[in-house]
Amino acid sequence: TSLPVRRALILLLTVKIGFGLLCSCVLADQVQATGINAPDFYAVEAKISSWIERGYFPGAVLIVVKDDRVLIEHSYGSYTPETQVYIASAGKWLASATIAAVVDEGKLSWDDPVAKWLPELRDSKGRATLRQLLSHTAGYPDYQPKGRRRDDYQTLAESVAAIVILPAADEPGARFRYGGLALQVAGRMAELATGQDWETIFQTRIAQPLGLTGTVFTPVDGVIEGHSPMLGGGARSTSHDYIRFLEMIAGDGMFRGRRILSQGSIREMQADQVRGAHVEPGAEFVEMTRGAKHHGIYGLGEWREKLDGHGNAVLLSSPSWAGAYPWFDKDRRLYGVFLAHVEISPGNAAVRDKFNAFYSSPVLATLVADAVDPNQGLKSAK
Repeated sequence: TSLPVRRALILLLTVKIGFGLLCSCVLADQVQATGINAPDFYAVEAKISSWIERGYFPGAVLIVVKDDRVLIEHSYGSYTPETQVYIASAGKWLASATIAAVVDEGKLSWDDPVAKWLPELRDSKGRATLRQLLSHTAGYPDYQPKGRRRDDYQTLAESVAAIVILPAADEPGARFRYGGLALQVAGRMAELATGQDWETIFQTRIAQPLGLTGTVFTPVDGVIEGHSPMLGGGARSTSHDYIRFLEMIAGDGMFRGRRILSQGSIREMQADQVRGAHVEPGAEFVEMTRGAKHHGIYGLGEWREKLDGHGNAVLLSSPSWAGAYPWFDKDRRLYGVFLAHVEISPGNAAVRDKFNAFYSSPVLATLVADAVDPNQGLKSAK
């Protein structure tokens, strides 16, 4: 048998490293389906296993799908594909898709100014558009200033009331400023446009049609505050749920014969929405993880990690500080999700080693690309 097949067969066994069960793997069907041409995911396995072994994550799940076929589905540590965790900024992709569904209904426009729905925002924050709110170019502060209550309110109405009194950070469209407050305003606009609360909007337009039974933005967690209805960082999900969402994204808005989002909305989400806004050199995710120098780094709720020669995004993602990393590699017609939540308690290994999951997890897209397409990989990222 070939080296990839031998490694895959070995990984069918449980692997113990130090403290106990590290990885349970589901590869039998994939090995049978692909035979000797099965991708060699050894480097991917080794990377994730090293993170678990060091104690950065209590567990994790990796699922990769290409051409409607599961290439790999592995659970590590205490996790299973149904383990529900907070996905932090990976929820931005879900939130933007939810608002896209409202736009598809004609109840909102990407170019609606905030003041159309929230006239109490009378300064430059009211001139920002829905499009700018979701692309971090609205000129809003990224988070609540130090000394003020953080954004852990029970409703979007309360959250927006606390944003109204803040001074704008920039003029709309002037600067890319990655954060979460602007998304709260976008969510409130959707609530006013539909007459429904955020969770209902999400459940009826995205979660239920896709069968996402373990994905929610509410209720507020009883121990960790700030998770509801924080559009930019408060969702909880499972790997099985998120891979279904990515199936819809990869299907250009279609999911198993049902249209969830229009092709126009998918294009808007993936297009360059930074436009003329200033991007600080060397300070943003795409350059720091890929070394890429292109300006159009963000769409609506998703990073544009790699572009083709025409400026179209071919690697899209929504990474999180917690470690969750969903991505869509259009060049290789594959999508994947790495679901994990970093341990950050005092004295934990991730804190001691200064492990940054936001910048570390995206290496998995590179390793998967190298396994699937060894001659190209992601080394040509623009």
